[in-house]
Order: sequence, then C-alpha cells, then structure tokens
Amino acid sequence: MDIIAILQSKPVLIGLHLGFAILGIDAFLWLLGEVVSDAASVKRRVFAAFVGLIGFVVTWIIGGYYYVKFYGPLVKPIIKAGSTPWAHAIAMEVKEHVFLFTIPLSITIYFLARLDANELRSLGLRKGLIVLTVIVAGLGLSLGLMGFIISAAARWGA
Repeated sequence: MDIIAILQSKPVLIGLHLGFAILGIDAFLWLLGEVVSDAASVKRRVFAAFVGLIGFVVTWIIGGYYYVKFYGPLVKPIIKAGSTPWAHAIAMEVKEHVFLFTIPLSITIYFLARLDANELRSLGLRKGLIVLTVIVAGLGLSLGLMGFIISAAARWGA
C-alpha cells in the first residue's frame, strides 16, 4: 500500500483531523497564557496564534475531505438509522456550522497577536484578544465533544 492510500484511509484521516484540532486548541490556550501574562514577546504570541490558525485550517481541510469521502456516504446513514439519529441532526449540524466561525476568529486573533502589549492596551484591545482567544479555545473543545458524540453514535448504530 502506498503512502497516499494510507493517508487517505478512514482511521488516519480521523487521527489527523483530531490531532490538528488538538494542536490548534493547545496553541490558542498557550496564546491565552501569553496574553494574560502580559510579559510575553510579540514573537511568541504571533507564533502561538499562527500555529493555532494553521491547526484549525488543516483540521478543516482534512475533516472536509473525510466528510465527503467517508462520513456522508458511509457513516451518516448508520447514525441516522441507529438509536441516536439526533447525533447527526444536532451535533454534526452544529459542528459543521460553528466551526466556520473559528477560522475568521482565528485570523482576527492572529492579527491582534501581532500588536505589542502597549499597543493592545492603548487601543483597548487586550481584553478583546483575551475574550476572543477563550472563545476560540472553548469552541474547539466543544467541537471536540460533538465529534465524540458523533463517533459514539456511529459505533452504537453499527
């Protein structure tokens, strides 16, 4: 089996999707610590924000590919026919739409992270950056919980 076929397999795609999501969440939690500490360098804040943004973009691409190739034709029918069809009707629908907010919010955070501590304070953006970072990390964690619900429903329905 060649490397492309392995990378396109269902378990590998799910693992990569989850791994990059965790990377994104962790990076935004790191950024939160950097912003709250107020002593962090701009370079570290920008790096953390960039890693978080890239993590979420990559997980979005992998998740989209998985959805089209496997979830839609194979997994979704199992969930809808099983004992927990609400897992798709609620959790997956919410996950699909809420995730779309994380990319623009992550981009906004990235640009705010480029400002130094004095600029953040003088422009009154420090608290906003903290709030946005908490929201993005929280959204990432809640999306992970929804992913768990969807995966469990697929296992119960099979």
